[in-house]
Amino acid sequence: MPKRASRILGIDPGFGTLGYGIIDVVTSRVELVSYGAIYTKPREPIPDRLLKIYSELKNIIDKYSPSEAAVEELFFFRNVTTAIQVGEARGVILLTLREKEVPIFEYTPHQVKQSVTGYGRSEKGQIQRVMMKFLGMKETPKPDDAADALAVAWCHFLSRSFPGGARKR
Repeated sequence: MPKRASRILGIDPGFGTLGYGIIDVVTSRVELVSYGAIYTKPREPIPDRLLKIYSELKNIIDKYSPSEAAVEELFFFRNVTTAIQVGEARGVILLTLREKEVPIFEYTPHQVKQSVTGYGRSEKGQIQRVMMKFLGMKETPKPDDAADALAVAWCHFLSRSFPGGARKR
């Protein structure tokens, strides 16, 4: 059995729902490891929600030992409150990854969609279907945030072959 070359943790930042996806890269082959979401409750105090994101992300990192992390950058939000909350969650994500000494790479939503579907404005359903096919999944990855996180990990996998698109933190 070949040794895994690297394990990539993809993260779709969110405050209520944070998606994560983990893939192994063995030479040019990609294998699905895990995916899911971290959920916080809307009525909980903001510091408690951020602590939950921190604690659960730390547990995921400890369990799966990623060698790299790919995080989607923020995009335009119409709702300022949502943008601030997702920004706070993203700060916790970056802090947790840095604390666990996982190298961080960042991609815009456009870069992620372009790398997965070839079109930078593709819809969520298309991302889900393509990731399902690429990773040999029998079911559509749910929630959408987890499918997006797998797409972020996939984008990083491709950018390693064609460097220049990633921004390393």
